[in-house]
Amino acid sequence: MTTRISLTAIASASLFTLGVIGAANAAERLTVTVSHTLDIARPAETIAIPWAKVNEALPQALNQQLVVKDAAGRVLPYQVTNIAPTGKDPKMTGAAYGELLFQVGFKPGEKRTVVTIEKAGATVPPFPAKTYARYVQERLDDFAWENDKLAHRTYGPALGAPAPAGSDKEVLVTSGLDIWFKRVPYPVVDRWYNKGHDHYHVDQGEGIDMYNVGPTRGAGGTGIWDGQKLYVGTNYKSWKILANGPVRTVFELHYDGWDAAGTKVSEVKRFTVDAGRYFDRIDSTFTFSGPASLNAAVGLNKRPSDKGQEVKVDFSENKSDGSLVQWVTQRSFGDFGVAVIVPTAASFAADERNGLVIAPVASGQPLSYHVGAAWTRGSPFSTQREWQRHVAEEAARLRAPVAISLSKGN
Repeated sequence: MTTRISLTAIASASLFTLGVIGAANAAERLTVTVSHTLDIARPAETIAIPWAKVNEALPQALNQQLVVKDAAGRVLPYQVTNIAPTGKDPKMTGAAYGELLFQVGFKPGEKRTVVTIEKAGATVPPFPAKTYARYVQERLDDFAWENDKLAHRTYGPALGAPAPAGSDKEVLVTSGLDIWFKRVPYPVVDRWYNKGHDHYHVDQGEGIDMYNVGPTRGAGGTGIWDGQKLYVGTNYKSWKILANGPVRTVFELHYDGWDAAGTKVSEVKRFTVDAGRYFDRIDSTFTFSGPASLNAAVGLNKRPSDKGQEVKVDFSENKSDGSLVQWVTQRSFGDFGVAVIVPTAASFAADERNGLVIAPVASGQPLSYHVGAAWTRGSPFSTQREWQRHVAEEAARLRAPVAISLSKGN
């Protein structure tokens, strides 16, 4: 198929963008200074500015009429979140706006950068989405999400339901998390589901689903650990999307209660998926009564290569940053790395199927952790050493968040 692109349309869009930028009023400007203390590169650092601060500097600013520029004057994609409860902003006055999001990057040794935010004077065209999530009813209630680096999915009620007598329906009961490895930066979730199950298990140029979940924790699924046994929930019960790109996607998955050695536990996972990153943040909130705390476990499947492709699976534990790092050498399809980082980790453990990071949790208090992966054919990490270094740098970023200062005017 040949795709024809109108150069006239592109030129018109470019002239429109230049006109929008030229219309910005320099007298009303919010200057954002971002700094950090590390010597490593920090690409795709997501900056969140409370909308109240934007509105204070730019009175009556509209979320679709802003220009965000870096120190070189380049226009940056941005996003304004609006996640207020239903009915809190019935007139859509902007009272429910939460944060203005954009991204900056630091080269090794670079410690400071400046971004300006101005009114555009006209509506700015949408930016290409680099993050995305959706409920996939047509594939037995899957829920899938992605950014420009990776895609993921997990499994819903329809897949976990018993098959009718005589049916060949697929059944899988698991709360594990899956990975789809990408070669391309553009969205693939809709494209892959459209072409079908048998096709996305073959690399046709965009990547491949070659990660095995089954009843394991997959890549970052959770459970409750009693010191000897792992107790896990079943397929997610319900979902809610709170923000959906272009810079950040936020959604929740709710899991019904399960028995954990005599304690009934339910869970809500909130996922934060940022553009340009190989790691997602997950905040798991467990609800239970009785014990003051339980030991939550975040797991990685010990044998994640689909159809027995693995030649070797290496695990490394780092108690100083709470990371469990995995490298999978395969017979074909390239190699891949997976990792979880749990900053509050207390110990490591394992059962027959999973490597585990253990951390204490109280009822109703979120456990924050990060899950990442990379493929040698779709990332800059071609060796186990390079992947381990990236995980260590990601953990360092979590320990040393950027500092943000705001000033009005020029």
